Amino acid sequence: MAGDLGLLAFTLAVAACATAFILPFGVAVALLLAHWRGRGRSLLETALALPLVLPPTAVGLLLLELFGRMGPLGSALDAIGLEVVFTWKAVVLAASVMSFPLLVRSARTAFEEVDPRLSAIARTLGHGRLGVLARVELPLAWRGILAGALLAFARALGEFGATILVAGNIPGRTQTLSLAIFHRVQLGRDAEAMRLVALSTALAFLAIWGTEWVTRERARRLAR
Repeated sequence: MAGDLGLLAFTLAVAACATAFILPFGVAVALLLAHWRGRGRSLLETALALPLVLPPTAVGLLLLELFGRMGPLGSALDAIGLEVVFTWKAVVLAASVMSFPLLVRSARTAFEEVDPRLSAIARTLGHGRLGVLARVELPLAWRGILAGALLAFARALGEFGATILVAGNIPGRTQTLSLAIFHRVQLGRDAEAMRLVALSTALAFLAIWGTEWVTRERARRLAR
């Protein structure tokens, strides 16, 4: 049981780190997509959505090629003494990449729902771009951003395919709940695996419930 609690703590920490890591980038990209009407917007949106439809193992292989010691990013990181592959950092990396599109989609929708007249009024009052963002757009879009963050957190909790390729399944080092379930089933310890399934289900339920609650509150506010 103590081992299960350790897995739970590690999985929650990884999901939280991944969500915190992608949050500023996701908000920035969502803001760009909400305001950009030029060529290339649909191409960028399609590229960002690829982790949602590609096999997770394909994403994991790409990350392994990029961040492995022979890869372009891996070589650069190795030169400064930073190892990513087959460490906890790779678990966070895989979870971040797989959950990033969910955050961007929700945040972009939230920014698009902000009445542009309010931003125009703020500019006439002397606020610059950052002032409009801080005083108008973020206060009005925060529910959508929070819903996206919760959804990304839920996705990070259950990440498996990309993680096992770029981080491996190393007990006590890179093993999350989803990887432990797979490992215990392989060993024929189905009862222990089912206990982890119940734990994972409870976590996913809470995360999705939180997302739905925030979404309902956002819809209620827009309906006023």
